[in-house]
Amino acid sequence: MLMSNANRAARLHYMANGFRLLSPGDHVVCAVSAERIPLDTLKYWSVARQEAYATAEIATQALTQA
Repeated sequence: MLMSNANRAARLHYMANGFRLLSPGDHVVCAVSAERIPLDTLKYWSVARQEAYATAEIATQALTQA
């Protein structure tokens, strides 16, 4: 049986200039808003915290409240 990656959260390792896929999926979940972020639109993350953010505003909010 073929396994589909649709509707499945991916696990990623976030790096300074990109990310590495650890387990397949079609999206990640925003660490603050819990919004689903399709991998092809993922732009904001924290390397230190290893978490993704849905928007620049959410990323700024999360990183300045540290």
